Amino acid sequence: MDYGLTIFPTEYSIDIRELAQEAEQRGFESLLVPEHTHIPASRRTPFPGGGELPRHYYSTYDPFVALATAAAVTKRLRIGTGICLVIERDPITLAKEVASLDVLSSGRFIFGIGAGWNAEEMENHAIQFNNRRRVLREKIEAMKAIWTEHAAEYHGQFVNFDPIWSDPKPAQKPHPPVLIGGSTPAAMRAALRYCDGWMPIPGRSRDPLGEIRQFRHMAQEAGRDPKSIPLSLFMAPSDRKLLDQFAHEGVQRAIFALPSDTREKVMPLLDRYSALMKG
Repeated sequence: MDYGLTIFPTEYSIDIRELAQEAEQRGFESLLVPEHTHIPASRRTPFPGGGELPRHYYSTYDPFVALATAAAVTKRLRIGTGICLVIERDPITLAKEVASLDVLSSGRFIFGIGAGWNAEEMENHAIQFNNRRRVLREKIEAMKAIWTEHAAEYHGQFVNFDPIWSDPKPAQKPHPPVLIGGSTPAAMRAALRYCDGWMPIPGRSRDPLGEIRQFRHMAQEAGRDPKSIPLSLFMAPSDRKLLDQFAHEGVQRAIFALPSDTREKVMPLLDRYSALMKG
């Protein structure tokens, strides 16, 4: 099992360039960052984590800018979005950003995606909450066409364009791995329908191992080999036994969460997770 890290990088937290270098030196496989373009001040949509929404949700850097700086100061560390709010972005522009970052990082990009949870945030990007999963699917399908075809075109309900040329193509073939977040049955179905892997947050579930088994069962029913679908889990590590349980269930990657805090607060956690990773 590989071990990654995730953080909301901000101007008041540890510099993501330093964090990337320290993570690579300790043997972590990846560093993922999330995305929110903004948070509406109305706050009508409740925070899924419960309580007040932390400041870093509206202070986080643009993920592609942050990841480009992390890639520039590392050689082996994989960098990725965890997750990118694809529905809030233009698919032609986003396809170019993903391909560019994958090429410039020598094929180290992981494309974590999600449908999102903040209805007002989506509305500010002209996306209706009830349509978000259909919009997400069409945008991913359109981007796959752009990444793999010389003259790509796509004609859907929400995304529509005639043949276009767009280079560079991603370094990874046919494209960087597309991993969808979310623990709902809808997210599981999306992972099986048009993604390369599943990336839930087991800490928000009462039975994370049961969810993994449910997903494996859904894969079998869909005619896919469950072992062929990589699983990555966002988690707050507790002990080696739990990690070993996830590894036994075939989880490919455990992603440890770091706080959006100073170097003095983050580095001790990084060392603790490094020791836990090594058993």
